[in-house]
Amino acid sequence: MITPEPSSTIGETWIRCVEAWGPRPFLAAPANPARAYHPQGLEWSYAEVGAAVAALQARYAAAGYGLGHRVALLMENRPEHLLHKLAMNALGVCCVPLNADHRPREMAYVIDHARVDLVIAVGPLVPLLHEALAAATHSPLVAPAEGDAPLPRPLRAAESGTPGPDTPASVLYTSGTTGRPKGCVLSHGYELEAGRWYATAGGLASFTDGEDRLYNPLPLFHVNASIFSFYAVMLRGNCQVQTDRFSPTRWWAEVHASRATVVHYLGVVVPMLLVQPPSPLDRGHRVRFAIGAGVDPQRHAEFEQRFGFPLIEIWGMTEMVRAVFDNEAPRQVGTRVFGRPRPGLEVRVVDDQGRDVPDGTPGEMLVRHSAATPRAGFHSGYLDDPVATEQAWRGGWFHTGDIVTRAPADGLLRFVDRRKNIIRRSGENIAAAEVEAVLQEHPWVEQAAVLAVPDEVREEEVLACVVLAAAGRADPAAAVEALFEHCRQELAYYKAPGWLWITDQIPTTSTQKIQKHQIFEPGSDPRRVPGMIDLRARKKRDAATRS
Repeated sequence: MITPEPSSTIGETWIRCVEAWGPRPFLAAPANPARAYHPQGLEWSYAEVGAAVAALQARYAAAGYGLGHRVALLMENRPEHLLHKLAMNALGVCCVPLNADHRPREMAYVIDHARVDLVIAVGPLVPLLHEALAAATHSPLVAPAEGDAPLPRPLRAAESGTPGPDTPASVLYTSGTTGRPKGCVLSHGYELEAGRWYATAGGLASFTDGEDRLYNPLPLFHVNASIFSFYAVMLRGNCQVQTDRFSPTRWWAEVHASRATVVHYLGVVVPMLLVQPPSPLDRGHRVRFAIGAGVDPQRHAEFEQRFGFPLIEIWGMTEMVRAVFDNEAPRQVGTRVFGRPRPGLEVRVVDDQGRDVPDGTPGEMLVRHSAATPRAGFHSGYLDDPVATEQAWRGGWFHTGDIVTRAPADGLLRFVDRRKNIIRRSGENIAAAEVEAVLQEHPWVEQAAVLAVPDEVREEEVLACVVLAAAGRADPAAAVEALFEHCRQELAYYKAPGWLWITDQIPTTSTQKIQKHQIFEPGSDPRRVPGMIDLRARKKRDAATRS
């Protein structure tokens, strides 16, 4: 393994990796005849990528790009994205990935907020980029990703000096599930430490130098694929298999053909794979473990038994991807447990007043590196938003916004919900995720989102938005009755939906995170939306409920 020095930069570390791992495979893409790029697939060695990165670095340098510049990449999940990033970072240029699934207005916001100097775009996405630029106030230069023509010279000069560990390597934008996305500034030191941390997690998540192939279906504008797994692979001389996007029908064929030994997932992946028909590929693979988060507790053991490898749940966030892993046996399958911290990450669990809560009691998870260096290994801050940065770091601890419990016996941490998804009803804290999980168990539910709405008597009430599966659409009234009774039987009476709304679609991000703030029009009262059903009078404590 290549261990970065505290003073290392990405460019320096990359050169060491090329020298150490030259002929070994580094980047691969599975074949997909329907894909516009590399339809036959590809596999590049460290030496081949090293030569390509050096050529790109020379192009950027010849045009005058260097320290302090920001370049946006609109390149889908093409492996070339990672080559451009390595080349830019070696010069001190900061990479700003753009989400190809964004609508023009969303993309314009990122371009304006990051004030990028240049956008590199692949041909099929140029029309989308021009629509975004028409809606933007900032006007960056634009260059095609294809070809090797000289790049346009930047409109401002590079800063003097050379990159260091604190130099920004990326600005990644949060998913914006509750409001405007924030730009997380990630330094060279952050990105290399994220890779080192994952590469040395150990236990059930152990890597072997030069032997592992990590299949990652997640987008390259996301911290998981472009930083967390990418640098872990690079430091150990392993290979990242980067597919274009998750496809349940292609998943096992690609995993098998790519000889993957590790796979990454999101919670949404699990049920989609479980409903696929049985196949010899279910066990005809080399996968030793999977890394991800958000698996439905009811499907966790079922998945592992069918496909034969552990789903290792982790916790991490763009602001701090020094993840917590449930990678030590015996694991707590089907419980939302995501492990315990190891040296280099300290955790507190606190109430609304910032006081530590007893083990077993839900509270917000606060994290830091240590008392002496609380922010070591964390993001450098939110771009141009020092107020939000300091608010997140109040009291010397980073406030994650995640509600967890800590087990008294072994210190294992269990995810409960996002703090903003906790519904406060008549003094009771209700986790939206718990109600969503119960709704998702019903065969008539395709998708569910639960949120809080104001209540004149009980402070807040539970509102459930449901997309019905085909079996429930024939009689929506009967479906409403069945879903309410299902919740009454499975939950304490006060957790059942007080309001229920049947809808055709619930908006999600490109990584399938539900965007609850987009379900209803800003400023509107969801309780007054046509079709909203008031079930509050039926929420009563009686012998038929588990109260």
